[in-house]
Order: sequence, then C-alpha cells, then structure tokens
Amino acid sequence: MTTALMTAQATPAARRRPALGLLAHQIRYEQLSFWRNPQSAVFTFIFPVVFVTIIGVLFRGTGPSAFYDGRTVLGYYVATIGAVSVLGSCYGQLAVALAARRQNGMLKRARATPLPAWAYFAGLLVHCVLVSVVDFVLIIVVSRLYGQPLPAHWADIALTLVLGAASFCALGVAVASVIANAEAAPAVAQLALFPLLFLSGTYMPIHSSLLNQVTSWLPVRPFNQALLAAFGPHGGPGWQHLAVLAAWGLAGSLVAIRRFRWNPRPE
Repeated sequence: MTTALMTAQATPAARRRPALGLLAHQIRYEQLSFWRNPQSAVFTFIFPVVFVTIIGVLFRGTGPSAFYDGRTVLGYYVATIGAVSVLGSCYGQLAVALAARRQNGMLKRARATPLPAWAYFAGLLVHCVLVSVVDFVLIIVVSRLYGQPLPAHWADIALTLVLGAASFCALGVAVASVIANAEAAPAVAQLALFPLLFLSGTYMPIHSSLLNQVTSWLPVRPFNQALLAAFGPHGGPGWQHLAVLAAWGLAGSLVAIRRFRWNPRPE
C-alpha cells in the first residue's frame, strides 16, 4: 500500500518530466526543419537586412526629422522593419505552415503521438521567438554599420518582442483555423496584414490623427509604436500599446481554441 501511495504521489512529477522532454524535442524539431530548408531560412532574413541596408546607404548621416517624429530615418525603420520580421515569422509563415501541415496529414499524425497539444503550440511559439530574435540581431548589427547607435533599453525591447511574438502567433493559429486549404493560405493570411502594414506606419509615418486613432486599436500599429518607444532614448514600450497587443493575442487564442482542427477537411 505504501509503495502504491508513493507511486501515486510521484505520478504528477513523472508526467511533467516527459512532457517537458517532449516540448524540448518539438522545439528542436521546429528549429531543424527550419534551418534545413535553406530557401526558407535565407529569405526570412534577407528582406529586413536588405531593406535596412538600402535605408542605411541612402540616409546615412542624416539627422532627426520631424517627418519621422524626431527620429532619424534609420532609427525609425530599425524598429518598424523589426516588427515586420516578427509578423512574417509569427503570423504569416505560421498560418501558412499550419494550413499545409493540416492538409498533408502532419497535424493528424502529431495529434496521435504522446505530445500534448499545449507542447506542440509552445514549441511553435519558442521557435518563432528564436527566429525573431535572430532577425532583430541582424537588423541591429546592420544598422550599426551605418551609424545607428545600439539601443539602450534591451529589457523593454525583449518584453515587447516576446509579447508581440506570442500575440501574433495566436493570431496566426486563429487564421489557420479558418483556412480551408493550403492553396488559399497565403492569400488569406495576407488579406488583412498587407494593408495594415501600410496604414499602421510600417513603411512610412502616418500623420492623420483619425487614421492613427483607428489603427491604434488594431494589432500592427501598437506593436510598431511599442518598438519605436523601446528603441527610443527614453525607453518604455508604452503599456497601452502592450495592452492592445495582449488583448489581440487573447482574442486569437480564444478563436484558435474554439475552431482549430487537427484533421484535414474532407474533399
């Protein structure tokens, strides 16, 4: 009886250890599958690096501008293109990948394994955060070559990056849950994102107070503004921006929990 009691007491810890081991295995799998696809890995990083390089060449040595809200041109785009890199890996690519995995049966097979559902999505989140961190480091290193000073508020940047990655991962899973098939995935994923990038000041500051007020309640502009503040001289990501991001992440999580399917739709 004593042995049985000890076994019962040890069961929760024994279950947690395999679950954490499976989570680590899933993170490793996501990383290996990403880096073993050279085209995917290269093109994930090449756009932000090339964009920042072009901006650095064109505007090197220019001072702060009122058009860019008192920032240098390069200082502005380091933050907003960093945001684009997070959106690409945590929202766009994730939604497309999940739709493709569902259609080819990978999700169905994963669901039949001992890997818990939470560990599968946690593995995806950690993978997306790691890719975003690499992208951010590359952007900062390239901008430094053209005279952009290193950011001083790393904790604020890290907080904004992780919260933004988590929120957009949740939105990516939510969008993947309503995509009918893999062929439609890129168009559906980009349908809302592409116009929002322009309307939220990603590629050019928006000076319309009405438009800024509207887009401040949508997910992209708060992420841009939080990163711009974190990269600024005074730091502080802006708690209102982070609250909006968190609210969108929560909404995406609720949709994903309610609607996400592991099995492909019947033809």
